[in-house]
Amino acid sequence: MKAIILSENGGTDKLVLKEVNKPVIAPNEVLIKTKALSINPVDGFVRKNEVYTKKKLMPQPGEEMILGWDVAGTVVETGTEVTDFETGDEVFGMVKFPGHAKGYAEYVAAPADHLALKPSNISYREAAAATLAALTAWQGLVTYAKIQPGDKVLIHAAAGGVGHYAIQIAKHFGAYVIGTGSAASKDFILSQGADEFIDYNREKFEDRVKDANIVLDSIYGDHILRSINAVKHGGRLVSLLAFFESEIAEKAKAKELLTYRIAVESNGDDMKEIAKLLANGELKSYVSDVYSFEDIPKAQDKVDGGKTRGKIVIEL
Repeated sequence: MKAIILSENGGTDKLVLKEVNKPVIAPNEVLIKTKALSINPVDGFVRKNEVYTKKKLMPQPGEEMILGWDVAGTVVETGTEVTDFETGDEVFGMVKFPGHAKGYAEYVAAPADHLALKPSNISYREAAAATLAALTAWQGLVTYAKIQPGDKVLIHAAAGGVGHYAIQIAKHFGAYVIGTGSAASKDFILSQGADEFIDYNREKFEDRVKDANIVLDSIYGDHILRSINAVKHGGRLVSLLAFFESEIAEKAKAKELLTYRIAVESNGDDMKEIAKLLANGELKSYVSDVYSFEDIPKAQDKVDGGKTRGKIVIEL
């Protein structure tokens, strides 16, 4: 089968198309013939950093390093312990994250409990998009922040992959949503269901919002310190990138905030909840660009630029 291997850490020129052996599934796994897969910022981050390649992929001696965790496709083989899926099922999910999922391939071996059935009303590209990014939004707001009806939720980078799903999930739970982004993203963010928009280039969000129940922060650096000022006393602050330590931890403790540095994990039950929202139309994937399998390096370059609206997907 065809796969995109990572020959060594570095730029996207280190992503090489190669013929490799088809995966052999474990008893608890299914073999998926890939129809679409998704590209995420973490893909490029792991690609560039040897420590994270070893930590997240953990390849065995002599094993090819293959990035990618998001997959949508058709089940072509089931393990002896699998009871929830059968050959021919259309499935999607974030597979073996963190770990060596080998998602950039024509066939992917996936634990059955990391998957959900693809709703019949959405395409493979829409399903592949709604995996790692949608799970991050779901786990950040639902699992960790315990979102409730009437909560005021501030979502940073609301036009991005995680952000646009987070808006829709928050609205599903009856929250009041404020999204930040550039002026060019205003209409898109509001179209996803946000009640208010803040242009981060024109005003400080912490001057506008001081009483959020929940803030979902996906920005690097000291941005998280500013977010602390936007959360009400006793509120919840979820970060995708910043660690709660030193000054950040002290300021959060002073406001008695519940803080979480989210580490998204594969979870089939959560995928099934996302599938329900996709099926009833409460959650929709916005796919800004679609690339061919051979153009995965170009797709990673696009995502590395940091200005992606919604999701970038690969179709096979």
